[in-house]
Amino acid sequence: MMDKENGPRRLRELLAKPGIIRSLGAHDVFTSIIVEQMGFETVFIGGFGTSASLLGLPDLSFLTMSEMADAVRRMAKRVSIPVIADGDTGHGDLNNVQKTVRTFESAGAAGILLEDQVTPKRCGHFDGKRVISAQEMELKIRVAVDARSDENLVILARTDARQKMGLEEAIDRVNRYCEAGADMAFVEAPESLWELEEIPRRVSHPLLSNMLTGGVTPILSVQELEELGYKLAVCPIESLMVTAKAMRELCDAMMTQGRVDRFVSDTVSFSELKKLLGADIIP
Repeated sequence: MMDKENGPRRLRELLAKPGIIRSLGAHDVFTSIIVEQMGFETVFIGGFGTSASLLGLPDLSFLTMSEMADAVRRMAKRVSIPVIADGDTGHGDLNNVQKTVRTFESAGAAGILLEDQVTPKRCGHFDGKRVISAQEMELKIRVAVDARSDENLVILARTDARQKMGLEEAIDRVNRYCEAGADMAFVEAPESLWELEEIPRRVSHPLLSNMLTGGVTPILSVQELEELGYKLAVCPIESLMVTAKAMRELCDAMMTQGRVDRFVSDTVSFSELKKLLGADIIP
């Protein structure tokens, strides 16, 4: 378990080190344990994965702030790497932003991602997104910075302005959000390699890149993103994708063969599963 005071400080240390940080989205505590055990230095908990896992619903603002905070708390209690949490829009106005930051920080988040969509929001790779004014988002960032009790807590500022307002506006916005106090910048859903290259040229703050398989953004390797100047690379929902495929194959084996042991024999064994969960250290 990561000490709540050490999580933000550890994330700051990673941001200060040379090189890019690799992170995977975990849609529940079990997947976060695997992410940590496979050697990742951070884990990302997003609204899409949590809404799907907890509610079985899409990322269309069905998930409440308290439900997301509880998911963050469960994850942060179980893993010892920094947890970067999706705070969506701050779940409302400035008062809600303040409450979201304080609640997520208390839950053990090392970093909190806030975006400039209107409330209710939509997944960043869905059509029909709308954003608030840059001035309103700057106020949200200032409130978020003031709300944290630990100055090491990392505030990540995301803009969804690219879809409706173009790349120029999106770049201008994240620069303004970082000038307002955010620690990292995130332009969601760039639509070409040129755009992925252009963002680091014109944003001098640490940058997050979202490599969502099947989304509107071209997929680059971590090495390529590092060469372009990105600091954090996240694959946000791929754990859901591979889980869905595996579950379909498991169900198919039971339906067509009447047994699953032959299918499961090529996966993680029961003894490995118990060890993964720490059963071997419990008296």
